[in-house]
Amino acid sequence: MNQSSKHRHSGDRTSSRRHFLASVGGSAIALAGSAKAAPRALANDRVRFGMIGVGSLGTAHLGTLLGMSDVEVVAVADPDARHVERARARSSRIEGYRDFRDLLNRSDLDAVMVVTPDHWHALASIRAMEAGLDVYCEKPLTLTVAEGREVADTAKRLGAVFQTGTQQRSSKQFRQAAELVRNGKLGKLERVHVSLGQGPMRSRAQLKNEAKPPELDWDLWLGPAPAVPYMRERCHYEFRWFFDYSGGKMTDWGAHHLDIVQWALGATSSGPVQVVAKGVFPEDNIFETPVDFDVDYVYPNGVTVHVTGGGENGITFFGTEGRLFVSRSRIDAEPKDILGIDRDDLAIRLEVSPGHHRNFLDCIRSRRAPIADAENGHRSATVCHLGNIAMRLGRSLRWDPVRERFLDDDAACRLLDKPRRGAWSL
Repeated sequence: MNQSSKHRHSGDRTSSRRHFLASVGGSAIALAGSAKAAPRALANDRVRFGMIGVGSLGTAHLGTLLGMSDVEVVAVADPDARHVERARARSSRIEGYRDFRDLLNRSDLDAVMVVTPDHWHALASIRAMEAGLDVYCEKPLTLTVAEGREVADTAKRLGAVFQTGTQQRSSKQFRQAAELVRNGKLGKLERVHVSLGQGPMRSRAQLKNEAKPPELDWDLWLGPAPAVPYMRERCHYEFRWFFDYSGGKMTDWGAHHLDIVQWALGATSSGPVQVVAKGVFPEDNIFETPVDFDVDYVYPNGVTVHVTGGGENGITFFGTEGRLFVSRSRIDAEPKDILGIDRDDLAIRLEVSPGHHRNFLDCIRSRRAPIADAENGHRSATVCHLGNIAMRLGRSLRWDPVRERFLDDDAACRLLDKPRRGAWSL
């Protein structure tokens, strides 16, 4: 594919990514960038959206946006033509593209939603911000730690409104849990237990040789990832179980629950200082990410966070004077009267969101930071990546959350980023 003919941007970028890669021992990657375009006036007070990725999750987001009176979805892009046509059938105003760069060449957009596999998040988000657009990007924010730092720095440099799709931040029970912990209502917090669910196992004997669907541009779907033959189990929903595209349950559910843990610990701009992990990687599994895992993080205040695949999906906070469990389906505490504490009596009150999409739209207008901005999304995804790196290396790692690198471990630092294929640089 011809990369240069479809890009509107050229010139030198700030040196944040180059400096990051040099510090972690990564290879140099060509950089490109531009100044943010002038803010656009909203047509008829509507936010005009483009959707980058309209698979199953993208379809759900599309339905939400189409149901909002102050939103107009004008374009979608997806390398699978079936997804594009399905989206276009929802509204006669939607134009469809295979290549997201063609969508970004439009002059009538205010914002985009990036709902692609994880290995596309950074590139699509950065290109959209360089085009002067605000961005809602699904979680985990990026495939690597280095990419996350670049996305967060780009959002700050260009003044983009950026919402990460960690929608539990906009949920009442998760905010309540974080507030109670932050206000010491469990006493001194000692440890946290997080259950994410186990990853899938599928024997290689179950593999079937299937032809690539003619509607799918497989080379474009792969993009920056290594070139490999088409395999149905690598594509669409199943991409989550391959390290070239995602990080398994650690990033799938971990991006949600560890985001809330960081919020409750007041660590949304920092992170742990040590990680010890072990994972179960069956040799016969066609998927690469661990089926089960035990990961322990230590935070600067001494709190330990244990993450596992077993148990009821959710988060349990343990303090010297009580415990609290929270999930998407329920919140419970011991003693139970903790949950009856009047929020007005709390010294620390966290932001209340009217809903994750609505919060993003409100911030597009006000230019305030959304409840899950790029820095928060990066820091939460980083915790997940650290666990995966520790599992893959099979050893304890010390982490510097300020410099964002491992201490005295060059091999681990090299896993903070990965090469990109061909011309697909950030």
